[in-house]
Amino acid sequence: MGLKPDTWIEQMVQKYAMIEPFEPRLVRDEVISFGLSSYGYDVRLAGEFRVLKDEINGILDPKDFRKELFEEIRGDECVIPPNSLCLARTLEYFRIPRGVLGLCLGKSTYARCGLIVNITPLEPEWEGYITVGILNTARIPAKVYAGEGIAQVIFIEADDPCRTSYADRRGKYQAQVDLTPPKI
Repeated sequence: MGLKPDTWIEQMVQKYAMIEPFEPRLVRDEVISFGLSSYGYDVRLAGEFRVLKDEINGILDPKDFRKELFEEIRGDECVIPPNSLCLARTLEYFRIPRGVLGLCLGKSTYARCGLIVNITPLEPEWEGYITVGILNTARIPAKVYAGEGIAQVIFIEADDPCRTSYADRRGKYQAQVDLTPPKI
């Protein structure tokens, strides 16, 4: 079955509402591109950010996540300090079909500014907004923009559906509707 093209993505949007909102073309005019591409979909950032505070003591612990270590920012852009972490979410809500896996890759435009975008795979029958980790590896601040592209999702369809999907095992991030911190 393999990597899926733009025509298949459009069909899945119509059949399963796989991506909402859905942009049926690749928008590139004076923005960091987003929308449907040849073999993927470029997702946008929503205007919600959590940036690790400067000069704060603490430990980032996924078993005991402390929101107070982060500054909440809402708006059209977010400046990420040098060597810092920003958590964000996508503007798009996803519903992944059972026999499909979504893989997310950061956009080269941001990589060229020292930003590493980390997103885990979108498992079969997972749904929700994608929480995005953005790491600024540069020695100076870097800016990201809400409503513009941050990563590309490519879709791989399996030859056979999985025995147990993310929904079947009631995954802890199922149907997340906001920027979701780590859960145990």
